[in-house]
Amino acid sequence: MTAHPPPARTPLMSLDDALARLLSRVQALSAVDSVPTFDADRRVLAQDLVSALQVPPHDNSSMDGYALRCADVTAPGVVLAVSQRIAAGHAAEPLRPGTCARIFTGATMPEGADAVVMQEDTQAVGGDIHGVHIHTMPQPGQWVRRAGEDVARGAVVLARGERLSPASLGLTASLGLAQLPVVSRPRVALFSTGDELVMPGEVAPHDMKPGSIYNSNRFFLRALLQRLGCEVSDMGIVPDRREATLAALQTAASQHDLILTSGGVSVGEEDHIKPAVQQLGSLDLWQIGMKPGKPFAYGHVRRAGDAGTDTAPSCHFVGLPGNPVSSFVTFMLLVRPFLLALQGVPVVPLQPVMLPAHFSVTRPDKRREFLRVRRNAAGGLDLFPNQSSGVLTSAVWGDGLVDKPVGTTIAQGDLVSYLSFAELLA
Repeated sequence: MTAHPPPARTPLMSLDDALARLLSRVQALSAVDSVPTFDADRRVLAQDLVSALQVPPHDNSSMDGYALRCADVTAPGVVLAVSQRIAAGHAAEPLRPGTCARIFTGATMPEGADAVVMQEDTQAVGGDIHGVHIHTMPQPGQWVRRAGEDVARGAVVLARGERLSPASLGLTASLGLAQLPVVSRPRVALFSTGDELVMPGEVAPHDMKPGSIYNSNRFFLRALLQRLGCEVSDMGIVPDRREATLAALQTAASQHDLILTSGGVSVGEEDHIKPAVQQLGSLDLWQIGMKPGKPFAYGHVRRAGDAGTDTAPSCHFVGLPGNPVSSFVTFMLLVRPFLLALQGVPVVPLQPVMLPAHFSVTRPDKRREFLRVRRNAAGGLDLFPNQSSGVLTSAVWGDGLVDKPVGTTIAQGDLVSYLSFAELLA
């Protein structure tokens, strides 16, 4: 009998190649919502916002004080008559030569005035109705906010694809915009597979059957999706049966842009996601050279009556690893940028911070490792002692990841690449 060598293993795909391949499958959603500016925080602009006006609309004072002509102040201590009082929101009269105007922050500069002296550098004579000592020599433009210095008429103030922040909402309001055009929220169907999964609250810990576990992935994945602005349909736990899996996928595909699952994409006989997705569309299984998180699946599921293609999928499908930390880390490094691109947000490479390791890792690994760490009071990083992909406490204890390249070790004091959860979860 002739012995045949075992089939060669497929080389691991690098994380960078996996991300590039994933992003190449994304077309930004075209649907647009018009939402009140008050409700647009974290939404993504669907088009450039062009200002129809200038901000501020007129030259105005940035201080409480006196508006005047610098030429009228020939020496410190000169006294100028106060010819008018200008409050914010009220019209100003042209400034009479040799006088000044009592002015308040935000009030329009009177025609003819070229500077403001703040009230701390003045002294009223007989009350500020009569006159005022000017103690300093003003310079033209002093304490004056010029018309249009914040926003010029016709300027693009916010670009398409920008995620709106509290500051940008204030900016849009200053342009008089009560409604904003934003990309519709991605609709994501989330479900888990596995007869071993139990929902918290359904079964008390002491009544759990042997081999049963509480479903933790469903909770943090739902929260991560919502933080990224998605509308999430929680479809629960799908039993490990082919018919149930097919039905869940068909229902999800008909109303969503993405189906996200965790677990069920290995080669085991009870893993029905793979053949079900292949029956309803197409599926690629990637073995990614990262730790935690090696198995990853991407494909699409056809909607009823839609032929579907690989280049323009009807409904995206992403299958994450079942181990909780693998699922958590893979989501942040792959699914997060995918969802940003789906909303038209430019995907900017993560910028790690170089910090000293207050730990050592003596064993190199053939995969790129993401170690759960926490910043300490000394300005360095501490390592969680158990880096298993099933230990979710490591992600709760830690505040970020160390990106450890393939085949490297870490010695105490080495500078390492640190990615904060605050950035990854933004």
